[in-house]
Amino acid sequence: MKRKTPFVAAALAAGLFFYSSCTPTEKAETKDYTQYVNTFIGAADNGHTFPGACYPFGMIQTSPVTGAVGWRYCSEYVYGDSLIWGFTQTHLNGTGCMDLGDILVMPVTGTRARAWDAYRSHFPKDKEAATPGYYTAELSDPQVKAELTASIHAALHRYTYHKADSASILIDLQHGPAWREEQYHSQVNSCEVNWEDAQTLTGHVNNTVWVNQDYFFVMKFNRPVVDSLYLPMGETEKGKRIIASFDMQPGDELMMKVALSTTSIDGAKKNLEAEIPAWDFEGVRATAHNEWNNYLSRIEIEGTDDEKTNFYTCFYHALIQPNQISDVDGMYRNAADSIVKAGTGAFYSTFSLWDTYRAAHPFYTLVIPERVDGFVNSLIEQGEVQGFLPIWGLWGKENFCMIGNHGVSVIAEAYRKGFRGFDAERAFNIIKKTQTVSHPLKSDWEVYTKYGYFPTDLIKAESVSSTLESVYDDYAAADMARRMGKEEDAAYFAKRADYYKNLFDPETKFMRPRKADGTWKAPFNPSALAHSESVGGDYTEGNAWQYTWHVQHDVPGLIQLFGGEKPFLNKLDSLFTVKLEGESLADVTGLIGQYAHGNEPSHHVTYLYALAGRPERTQELVREIFDTQYKNKPDGLCGNDDCGQMSAWYMLSAMGFYPVDPVSAEYVFGAPQLPKMTLHLADGKTFTIIAENLSKEHKYVDSITLNGEPYTKKTISHEDIVKGGTLVYKMK
Repeated sequence: MKRKTPFVAAALAAGLFFYSSCTPTEKAETKDYTQYVNTFIGAADNGHTFPGACYPFGMIQTSPVTGAVGWRYCSEYVYGDSLIWGFTQTHLNGTGCMDLGDILVMPVTGTRARAWDAYRSHFPKDKEAATPGYYTAELSDPQVKAELTASIHAALHRYTYHKADSASILIDLQHGPAWREEQYHSQVNSCEVNWEDAQTLTGHVNNTVWVNQDYFFVMKFNRPVVDSLYLPMGETEKGKRIIASFDMQPGDELMMKVALSTTSIDGAKKNLEAEIPAWDFEGVRATAHNEWNNYLSRIEIEGTDDEKTNFYTCFYHALIQPNQISDVDGMYRNAADSIVKAGTGAFYSTFSLWDTYRAAHPFYTLVIPERVDGFVNSLIEQGEVQGFLPIWGLWGKENFCMIGNHGVSVIAEAYRKGFRGFDAERAFNIIKKTQTVSHPLKSDWEVYTKYGYFPTDLIKAESVSSTLESVYDDYAAADMARRMGKEEDAAYFAKRADYYKNLFDPETKFMRPRKADGTWKAPFNPSALAHSESVGGDYTEGNAWQYTWHVQHDVPGLIQLFGGEKPFLNKLDSLFTVKLEGESLADVTGLIGQYAHGNEPSHHVTYLYALAGRPERTQELVREIFDTQYKNKPDGLCGNDDCGQMSAWYMLSAMGFYPVDPVSAEYVFGAPQLPKMTLHLADGKTFTIIAENLSKEHKYVDSITLNGEPYTKKTISHEDIVKGGTLVYKMK
């Protein structure tokens, strides 16, 4: 048993975990899985996670801010920082770009009128603690204890003022994470506020960082504001900064609740009234805790404390998003800025699809199946409004980040796995439109179909990666069309799904940039890293070594291009041994040779050994990645969590399998990393995974049985898992 990290130990000592509504008997029976969640994992270096309070799939993520300018602060928090700027109400989990960070508030004592950046406070790390749905820190400078909790659409703050001299709150509506200082002071386009009474502030802010965002808010205090002042604004600033003051004595508590809406102030008020009508901090905290525990209890695992913490923290991170941004009455602001009602009552956004189609969405189909139809319907609704499925959906808008149109994969996978809570004809119509009607910035289908690839001299950047990612979506479209009896569409997209072959250079045996005249681009360095936003190039956050394997749907076809399994495996061996040299990229991390676990295009690659006849190498590499790339500490992630994708890889791989091709509904065997896991599935079914004789030395799979029968296939189907049963790996 490993020693618990200080913040987890502090949280346990503080008694943060409880059920307020349980009888004594129930308390004894209910296991608290939240005790194994360390919300600080990934909150250092480039993990870009945040430690604050949120609700599963909620709109609100209320969390501390320790910085806001530059790539390091995409989540506004770095564990090693010594100052807290305040607390904002929305955050992105593990992304490589920035937005949200709305409505910064900060307790203040002493001098009220200061420079805008002079309200920050030191905080002792041993007094900072968090658990799902709750965060606390002691602010040394104003001498205030801060506590945060959340519902779906609202945050509840509790501040205990040990010192009450001019007790106030800074409300900063200019704040928001930005790439540069200049953008920080200019990202707000408009800001309107209104004191409706002495305890209620409402407002509307429009800003632009990653998307054009509108949010409406209502903020209520449990005490009347006795005075307020507005700080001066900079030349390019439009967001207001307000100091609201209260009549308080040392030891008094100030509570603040703030609800958001994309539609209107009235929408924000409805959200607040529905979710946090009273001043019951402990009740809201308990509700959030219980909801998190209900989800986390769907998977029971055995293992060391560190293994449990890594696993359940991954589970937690995977459920922070997608986010329900529709109001409690189902209304939301769509991609055309119209206020509409979600077709199924809830609309979700925060779809980091280039990342999450690989493992996070497959994970949801297994463990959170009741949300899948809602995700699909949200993709369809946004797609119909903007003319193509979301590439990267945020706040109901499109930010055009990354490549491909992987909403196609998510929908086709759901259809393949039997989800029918959406209109399949509507779904396929927007898939077909997405894949055939060119749309801004990313998808020039006329060029693609004319040449059978994106030529490097006709496409601004990412020609190879864009071809390979689009090919997978073509395959997904073909699969759904075939299952719906649309043979003509199926044949059309199946033909395009073979376009990957047009970029394989048989001489170098790499996927290589090709010109419109059919010649290869030269000179060619397979190790040269490319990144469209910074250095350009023909690959997306990677190079030829990493992208040559990006043929998830046709591994036998890729093996054939290499000339068979032996040359394929020889090249694959080189991937893990050839050192990546030259200029580095912040996104290309977690390296084993050229393999980059910190970035998504590599995530399926270790499993290619299993499909090419050398499963023991997959098993070795999975163990190495577990041992080196996931750790129970703030810098424990080797790359951005990317909205739960890094976490989903860990959880599925711990089960001993991974969806190399999500649309196939098949999971490729690797090796289990925990002695026992029980998945509590829909309809009361369970799927138990046992790794007999698993140890540090025994990392190889000797044999597999499914429900007591010998099992020799390279994959296990989604259907076999969800109908329940027992999978036993005998390790050697």
